Amino acid sequence: MKKFFGLLTVVVLAICMLVGCAPKETVSTDGSTSMNKVIGALGEAFEADTGITVSYNATGSGAGIQAVFEGRCDIGLSSRRLKDEEKAKGLEETILAYDGIAIIVNSENPVNGLDLETIAKIYTGEITNWKEVGGNDRQIVLIGREAGSGTRDGFESITGTEGECKYRQELTSTGDVITSVASNADAIGYASLASVKDTVKAVTVGGVVPSEETVKNGTYVVQRPFVLVTKQGVKLSESAQKFFDYVTSEAANEIISLAGVVPAN
Repeated sequence: MKKFFGLLTVVVLAICMLVGCAPKETVSTDGSTSMNKVIGALGEAFEADTGITVSYNATGSGAGIQAVFEGRCDIGLSSRRLKDEEKAKGLEETILAYDGIAIIVNSENPVNGLDLETIAKIYTGEITNWKEVGGNDRQIVLIGREAGSGTRDGFESITGTEGECKYRQELTSTGDVITSVASNADAIGYASLASVKDTVKAVTVGGVVPSEETVKNGTYVVQRPFVLVTKQGVKLSESAQKFFDYVTSEAANEIISLAGVVPAN
């Protein structure tokens, strides 16, 4: 019996050598939950062209950056620029696209627009009732992202509210924020524009509607970059380099635009 299985193993190995049973090539990405749609679309197109699979681990920007530093993924995904201390560790950034951060309210909320100063006052607790901004006489429920989130970092940096937001809930994904706001008539939140669904309402900011066009021309001020993170001096695998070159080429711009964000190239 042992001789039989030994012979069978030899035969299987011989067949693999003849027909090519090499492991399927893969590229691992890790990080920003906001980049789900654009990386998913780029990964599908890349696999269709090359046969190379792109995996996506939605852990949040901070975790994705750390994964690159520790060598646990090929390419990190961040929805914020790298900090000086992260660059000092040997990490480098390549901007893939620009995304608006939509300020979202429940679809039943009569408030349709806010300015940046008012948004800041709401999130720092200076304004606590919707009636103060033209809404119903109801307490405002503040929804945001967890510490380390690129979306939170972008929102707080733009509104000047770092460390001052009085969140009721700090959630771990873009989808969770949208779901929470959709289910609470008094809630306000922020989420990647590319991910916003018709279950919530994106308000204007300073009279400007959040859209690909207004992000591109800079009139919509609540926006941030989508960043690819790699490590200096560490060569990407052949498959990862192919993916990196593909997504940063002009050929990928149409796919990036269809995903609802503005190509950087």
